[in-house]
Amino acid sequence: MTAVLADGATATAPWQRFYIFCEDLFKIYKIADLEVVALRGLDLRVEPGEFMAIVGASGSGKSTLLNILAGLDIPSAGRCYIGGRDVLAMSEAELIAYRRGQVGFVWQQTGRNLIPYLSARENVAVPLTLSGVGRGKARARAGELLEAVGLTPRMDHRPEQLSGGEQQRVAIAVALANEPPLLLADEPTGELDSIGADDVFRVLADLNDRMKVTIVIVTHDDAIAERVNRVVTIRDGRTAVESFRRIELHAGRIEARHDDFAVVDNTGRLQIPRAMLEQLAIHDRARLDFAGDRVEVRPEPQREERGFPHNVPGFPPEERRA
Repeated sequence: MTAVLADGATATAPWQRFYIFCEDLFKIYKIADLEVVALRGLDLRVEPGEFMAIVGASGSGKSTLLNILAGLDIPSAGRCYIGGRDVLAMSEAELIAYRRGQVGFVWQQTGRNLIPYLSARENVAVPLTLSGVGRGKARARAGELLEAVGLTPRMDHRPEQLSGGEQQRVAIAVALANEPPLLLADEPTGELDSIGADDVFRVLADLNDRMKVTIVIVTHDDAIAERVNRVVTIRDGRTAVESFRRIELHAGRIEARHDDFAVVDNTGRLQIPRAMLEQLAIHDRARLDFAGDRVEVRPEPQREERGFPHNVPGFPPEERRA
């Protein structure tokens, strides 16, 4: 959607500048007579071709968000655009088409990604065959993808004959079989040793660079910051912190540095890390002071500092006289 301004210039809608655009996203699950709020006004922006990760503790809402991005769940409220598609307005048929051709998904459990009695090549060919691709072309495409993930010598092996890391690399090839512009991975290295995890991340980074596919990884592992360009931390159903990686030359060595930023959503809400709140003894309220080029956040003053003692109920004296 492009609007024409009074001076003749055009303005692009915010969601058109990003491949993933989530704003004030809510997801509420009803369980019997209970309502569980998984997402509480979450905002997220992901650039086309970006390689990024979403981290958070268990119950933070990251898996719910991933299911929404995969077209497996629908938000309760808010806005969510993926590749220009309004997720909340999509029909069931449109969601099925989206899942088949526009997004690839890699699960943590290797058993959910692959058919155990098929070879690696046959597994990769399955989504192609279901999309109507002929057997010869599907077989050739499967071979190309397995070469891209470094498994050409193992393409005729079944999953039980592959290591955990190799199985996940086959799963990545399966997810990319129909050339989706978006790849989602839910804890893709959660069941792997360090060597297997390194191989998987190396493959993902290489595919992101070569194919320009947008990759979003969800994990609880903070070490992911060393492997991707940006990390978004979710806390209590909202985006709280963004960490950007930058490469610097220091004393003749190349080093990765990280810049952390608190996220300010479209309503002005800001989440302060709990460690900082505890250190400053900030509880229910905080005092904000504008100090030129910065905003200072301070603990709420003690009642004596406001000009009236602890044992005086109600308003301060000057307010009561008014």
